[in-house]
Amino acid sequence: MLTSFFNKSRPINFIIVFFITLLAFAIPRINLQFDTLEVMEIVKQVAMLLTIYASILLINFIANKNSLTETNHFEILLFSLFLLYLPQTTSYGKVIFSNFFVLLGLRRIISLRSQKEVKKKLFDAGFWIAIAALFYFWSILFFVLIILSLALYTDNNIRHWVIPFLGVFAVYLIGSATSVVLYDSYFEIFNLNTINISYDFSAYNSITYLIAITVLVSFGVWSSFYYLNNIKKKKKVFRVSFKTIVLAAVIGFLVVILAPEKNGSEFLFVFMPLAIIFASYIEIIQEKWFKEVFLVVLILVPFILLLL
Repeated sequence: MLTSFFNKSRPINFIIVFFITLLAFAIPRINLQFDTLEVMEIVKQVAMLLTIYASILLINFIANKNSLTETNHFEILLFSLFLLYLPQTTSYGKVIFSNFFVLLGLRRIISLRSQKEVKKKLFDAGFWIAIAALFYFWSILFFVLIILSLALYTDNNIRHWVIPFLGVFAVYLIGSATSVVLYDSYFEIFNLNTINISYDFSAYNSITYLIAITVLVSFGVWSSFYYLNNIKKKKKVFRVSFKTIVLAAVIGFLVVILAPEKNGSEFLFVFMPLAIIFASYIEIIQEKWFKEVFLVVLILVPFILLLL
């Protein structure tokens, strides 16, 4: 029943997804005293929520435009549920804004499959990912995805390999100019002193973290196995796009591993590719009962975690 409900594109699906997202956004703020908040802090919180909503719409656009999933809303439902698994992902503005710009970059990378306006798309991809790195440095790892995509397309045009770096350089020039105006320093805006790595995962040593991460990783590995196997059945023109999603998931987990502060927000970079992989797996499950059970488990777990 649940799978058939979300298997069709309906406006009510967005309402449900937005409600789940709002719930995930509200949970870390239950004890927040709104009457004591300053106007700028309220504006920031609203901007964070709207950015998450914009990210959901962008994910839906990317999936449908590039035929990464069928015409359904599984990917945005799963993305909102992932937020509920780890509500901490809605608490840090810099990560939320950075992830949004990464999604803009991924949109341009995945759209390379059309082989139209390649130079513009490569520049945009480098530009958006560089913007994302201004908010959260380790999101710069997604720049590697541009290079890997070019390699998958066996692109021998040397200019195409240089253009993404021009996008990054453009952000550097704009950032340096802005930094001089605001801080009278060329590099202040880049927050170079915050570039650190931490391998201390003790913050994840709680029952809610362990269950959430275990479900996401185990289900993710299981779904990825079938997802990769199913790529062979796709039309040749779409195969690189599907492989790009897997690579994006791997890079997202690298960001989690390298994150200087393990507070849960870093998992946001993994949610989009995982949502696409999970949605694609749900679509290929033949047994209706197993499809229902798989989705029901994914829905129930975050609500159970709220009770722990």
